[in-house]
Amino acid sequence: MGLFSIFKKGKADDVIVDDDDNAARLAANSELERQRAQQSDLQREIARATAMKIDAIEAAMAADIFNEPEPAWARRPRPLQASAASNDGATLPMLDQYTTELLGDEDVPLEAAAAESAPIVEEIAILYSNGQSEVAEQMLLGSLPDAAQDRTVWWMLFDLYQVLGKQEAFENISIDYASQYETSPPSWTVPAGAASDAPVAAGYSGVAPTLGLAGTLNASIAPQLERLDSMNQKLPLRLDFSRVNGVEPEGCALLLAALKKAQTGDRELIVVAATELADQVRAILLIGSREGGEAPWLLYLELLRLLNREKEFEESSMDYCVTFEVSPPPFVAPSKVANAPRQATAGASDRFMLPAVIEGDISGLLAAIDEYAGQYPALVFDCGRLGRMEFGAASSLQSKIAELSAGGERRIEFRDLNHLVAALMRLLGYADIARLFPHKY
Repeated sequence: MGLFSIFKKGKADDVIVDDDDNAARLAANSELERQRAQQSDLQREIARATAMKIDAIEAAMAADIFNEPEPAWARRPRPLQASAASNDGATLPMLDQYTTELLGDEDVPLEAAAAESAPIVEEIAILYSNGQSEVAEQMLLGSLPDAAQDRTVWWMLFDLYQVLGKQEAFENISIDYASQYETSPPSWTVPAGAASDAPVAAGYSGVAPTLGLAGTLNASIAPQLERLDSMNQKLPLRLDFSRVNGVEPEGCALLLAALKKAQTGDRELIVVAATELADQVRAILLIGSREGGEAPWLLYLELLRLLNREKEFEESSMDYCVTFEVSPPPFVAPSKVANAPRQATAGASDRFMLPAVIEGDISGLLAAIDEYAGQYPALVFDCGRLGRMEFGAASSLQSKIAELSAGGERRIEFRDLNHLVAALMRLLGYADIARLFPHKY
C-alpha cells in the first residue's frame, strides 16, 4: 500500500505543476489578445477619420461643380427657326423633336431636315427620285453615324426599305434605331405598289371615297358603315382607323362584315392604321375564353390578312381553333389592298389620291388636278400611296401647284408623305406654296 501511496502522491504533484503552467500561458495569451484588440480599435478609429476627411473633400468638390452654370456641352431645347416662324402660314413652324404633346389638325409640325444634314438629305432625295435607289441606300447607311440629333436620315432609310420591300434590312436597322434612341422602332408596313403582284392601281389618281371611324367601335358605328353602300363602287375606298381608341365585340362584328363587303368585286382598298386597330382587337382576346363570341377573333385574323402577315395569321388561327374548337379561315393573300400608317390628323373625305409613282409625262395627272381644283376650295393631296416622284415630274407638278395656289391665298396640303419624297419637295420649294405633312414615325 505504501508503494502505491508514493506513486499516487507523485502523480498528484505532477498534475498541480501542469495546472500552474497552463494558467501562466493563459494569462500571457490574454495580455497578447488585449494588446491586439487595442491595436485593432486604433486602426478602426484612423480609418473612420480618414473616411470622414474623404467625404468632406468630395462634398466640397460636388458643391463647386454643381454650383457652376450649365456646361456648354449640355443639350438645350432647339429654338424655333426664324424662317419657319415668318412664313405667313405657308409652312408650320418646326417644333422641338422631343415634344410629347398631342397635336391637332392645324398643329402638325413640318419635319424639316436639320441644317447640318440638309445637303446630304437633298442629294439623296435627288438620287432616289431619278431611280438610283441602291446609291441612295448606301449614302443613307453611311450617314447614320452622323445622324445622332436629326432622325431624318433614319426615317428616309425606313421609307426606302418599305418602298423596295426589303423587310429584313428594315428589321435590322430597327434594332439599331431602338438601341440608339431608346424608343420603339417603326413597324413594317408595305405601301401600295411595293413588292406586290396586284398593287392598288399604281396609275390611279383622283378623289377617293373615305370612311373614317373614331372613338370606340361598338354598335353605334352601324350608321357610318351604311354609308359605304352609297359610295361609288368603282373608285378606291379609303378606310381610316387612326382615331379609333377602343373596340367592343358588337363593333367588331359590324366592321368585319363591312370589310368583307368592301372587298367584293374588283374594288381597291386603302386601309389606314390597320396595325394599330389590330393591336386594340388583340388586347381583348383571351385564349380559351369564348366571351364576346367569335367576331373579335375573326376581325383580328382579317386585319392580319389585310396586312399580309401570314405567320402571325397562322399562329393566331391556332389560338382561335383551340378556343372555339372549329377550323379557322384560310389565309388568302390580299389583292388590291394598300396599307398606310396611322395619321396624326383627321382624315379629309375629299382628298385627291396621288398615284404610287409620278414620272414621265404627267399631263393626265395635271388635268385631273385642274378638275379637282375646280370643285373644291381647299386642295388636300393624299400621298399615302406615293412611293417615288421623278425630279422632272416633280418640277412640273410644282409649277401646277404654284398656279393653283392663287398667290398663297388657297389652302393646299400634301398629307402622309414619305420622307424621301418630302425631302425632294422641300428642295423644289413646295413648302413656299403648300403645307407638307410627312407621315410620323
